[in-house]
Amino acid sequence: MPQLIELSTFGSEEGRLTVFEKVLPGDIKRIFYIYGVTSNQERAKHGHLKAWNALVSISGSCRIRVTHNQHEETFTLDKPNQCLILQPGDWHIMDQFTTDAILLVISNEYYDKSDYFFEKP
Repeated sequence: MPQLIELSTFGSEEGRLTVFEKVLPGDIKRIFYIYGVTSNQERAKHGHLKAWNALVSISGSCRIRVTHNQHEETFTLDKPNQCLILQPGDWHIMDQFTTDAILLVISNEYYDKSDYFFEKP
């Protein structure tokens, strides 16, 4: 099941620092980011069999719709201290990207084509 968490953030008049630690099981093995997506495009449309992913909108915003065991939830990521955790079995689709959106994705697994499933549960 997806989980929206707030990352630890510290701030002062000098700015803010948000910390990403102890969020995913195991080691971080892959990091990538998605940007330059027009607002009417859809991304992802898949799930993972074993990978856990953490999604953080470091700029702008986007919507993530997640289906797990025929239960659907919708999340809007619009703060850099929000983190959406996608567990194995969570099928997801990303859309409604703002023009300045940068979506950071952190995974505990390396890319493996056989880990993907495309049929919505």
